Amino acid sequence: MSLVRAVPVRHKRLPYFHLLWDEDLEANRHVFESVRDNAEGAIKHWYRLYTLHFGDERTLSEQEFSKILREPIRAMMDALSEGNRNRYASHCLKLGEALAQRGIGLREVIANIALFEDAAIEVFPASAELSTDAYRIFDRVCHIGIILLIEAYGRSRWALAGARISELEREAAQLPASQRTLFRGLVGRSASMRRLYQRIEAAARTRGTILIVGESGSGKELVARAIHECGEQPDAPFVALNCAALPKDLIESELFGYKRGAFSGASGDYLGLFRAADGGTLFLDEITEMSAETQSKLLRAIQERAVRPIGSTGEIPVDVRLVASTNRDPEQAAEAGQLRRDLYYRLQAGVISVPPLRERIEDIPLLAEHFIAIFNKKLRRPTPVAGLDPEALNAMMHYSWPGNVRELSNAIESAFTFGHSPSIGLADLPRPVAGRFMPEPEDDRTRPDINTFEQVECDLIRRALDATEGNKVKAAKLLKISRKKLYAKISKYGLE
Repeated sequence: MSLVRAVPVRHKRLPYFHLLWDEDLEANRHVFESVRDNAEGAIKHWYRLYTLHFGDERTLSEQEFSKILREPIRAMMDALSEGNRNRYASHCLKLGEALAQRGIGLREVIANIALFEDAAIEVFPASAELSTDAYRIFDRVCHIGIILLIEAYGRSRWALAGARISELEREAAQLPASQRTLFRGLVGRSASMRRLYQRIEAAARTRGTILIVGESGSGKELVARAIHECGEQPDAPFVALNCAALPKDLIESELFGYKRGAFSGASGDYLGLFRAADGGTLFLDEITEMSAETQSKLLRAIQERAVRPIGSTGEIPVDVRLVASTNRDPEQAAEAGQLRRDLYYRLQAGVISVPPLRERIEDIPLLAEHFIAIFNKKLRRPTPVAGLDPEALNAMMHYSWPGNVRELSNAIESAFTFGHSPSIGLADLPRPVAGRFMPEPEDDRTRPDINTFEQVECDLIRRALDATEGNKVKAAKLLKISRKKLYAKISKYGLE
C-alpha cells in the first residue's frame, strides 16, 4: 500500500509517493527514532540555518520557530518510526495549515523543509551509521513532506488569512455576470469589471496559458486566483512567485529546482515551484523581470509540460497551468527586449486586462465598504467603523488613485489606524487622497510669532491718535492717508 491511498486528495500525479514502501520505513526505523530523540538539537541547528539563509527577511523569531515546529516534527518522526504513513501525512498537512495561518511565504516554507533535512543529518549521532540507503529514504520522506505541506498550504493560506471569498461572494458568484458586484475576491459592478468576470470564467474553462496585464496594485494576483478557483481543480495548489522580488540568477532555480551539488550551496535536492504547483496553477508576477535565458527555458517547460532541475540530466513531467502577469504593455516590452518574442506570442493567445481604478470610479463606494468590513474584522477597533462621511467619499471619488486598489486599501487601513470617530472623515484620509478638499494645517512650530496685518494697522492708528491727542486731521497727516480713509479705519477697528 502506497502513501497515496492513505491521503485521499490528488496525490497520484505528484512525484515520489510510489517510491516509499512499508519495508523502507521498517528498515530505517532507527533513523526516524534518532531524529525524534534529537529533535531539540535539530531544531536549534535548523534555526541557525534558517537565519543564515533568510537573514533579516526571515518571518519567525527563534521562540516562535521552535513553538510552531518542535512538536509536529517529533510527531512526524514518531509516525514514521511506527510505519504509520497516514499519521505522517496528517501531521504534514496540519503543519502546512499552521504555516499558512502564520502568513509565512511559500518560498520560505519549501526552503525550510530542505534546511530541516540538513539539520537532522547534522545532529544524527556520530556513533550511528547512516547508510546511503537510509539517507536516500530520509531524503524521499522530506520531499513527500514538502509536497504535503504545499498541498495544505495552498488550500489554507487564502482562507486562513481571511481573504477567501465570503459566503456573500459565493452567492454572488451564482448570479449572472450583469448583476455581480463581488466575484471571488474581486469587487466592482462597473461594465469593465463585469467584462473581466466573464473573461475569467472563459479562461478557467481551459488549461491554457494566460497573461494578465494591469498596473501595479490593480489586482492581478486576485485575477489569477479567481481563474484558478473557477477551474476544474480549485483545491489544487496555487503557487505564486513575484519575479521582481528575486535576483534574476535565482529565479531559474526557484522555478525548476535543482539537484544536490548542482552549484555551490546546493546541499540537497530542491523541488522547485513548477513541481510544487503540479496539478494546479503557477502564477508568475512581473514576468518581464526574468532574464531572456530563463524566459526561454520557461517557454520550453510550457510547451513540453516538463522541467529539468539544475544539475539533472532528465526531465520531469508536470501538469501545471501557467498564469503570468506584467504591469508593462506586452508589445512594448517585447520591442524593448524585456519579453522574448516567442514567449510573447505564446502568452498573447490568452490576454486578460485589468482596468485601473481611475477608469472605474463608480466602484469606489463598493470597494470602500468592502475594505471597511475586512478591517473591522481584522483590526478589531474598540469602536467599529460604520462607513465613510460624504466629504471623505467625495474626495476619494475625485482622486486619481495611481496605486489603484492597493492604495485604496492602504488608505482605509490608515484611517482605521489613526482615526477615532465612528465613521471615516476627510481628516482621517491620507493627505494625497484628501487633496484640495482638505485645508492646509497651520504648523505652530514654524509660524513666526508676529501679529496679523490688521492688528498692526489698528495699533498704528491708535498710536497716531494718541500722539495727536485725538486730532484726526493731524493723525491723518501723520499717517499720510486721507481723512476719509482714517475715519473708515477708526470705524472698522472701533477706535471712536
